[in-house]
Amino acid sequence: MEIREIRENKTEFMDLLLIGDEEENMINRYLDRSTLFVVYDSGKPVSLCAVIKIDSDTIEIKNLATFPEYQNKGYATKLLNFVFDRYKENFNSVILGTGENEKTLNFYKKCGFVQTRRVKNFFTDNYSHPIFENGKQLVDMIYLKKSLT
Repeated sequence: MEIREIRENKTEFMDLLLIGDEEENMINRYLDRSTLFVVYDSGKPVSLCAVIKIDSDTIEIKNLATFPEYQNKGYATKLLNFVFDRYKENFNSVILGTGENEKTLNFYKKCGFVQTRRVKNFFTDNYSHPIFENGKQLVDMIYLKKSLT
């Protein structure tokens, strides 16, 4: 397993980015200003994380995605830990927003995140079509935060 920082041609990973965010125009809003980290296994990209700087204290994970056949094998956890280690010297916290999906929320909580706020109707107001995870339509965005100190 190898983690690489991608500085150019980030759209080459659109198939993987679309797993974490279903609408390309939403991805395009943050991709250029993101630092993209990609996990490779046997030379093949299997997981990625897009990170942006919010301010001098905080970074935000805009996208964390793993191809379905590689999920539940620890790639996303290793990638998150890599990001935490990479940014802990210069930032105090990391935030992220996700849908109200129990499996996803439990994963992030296991990684040390705590829920901080909810943005009502985020998915219904900002996406052109309904987004479903585990058979449930996503409506609100749940924000989580983790201290890096």
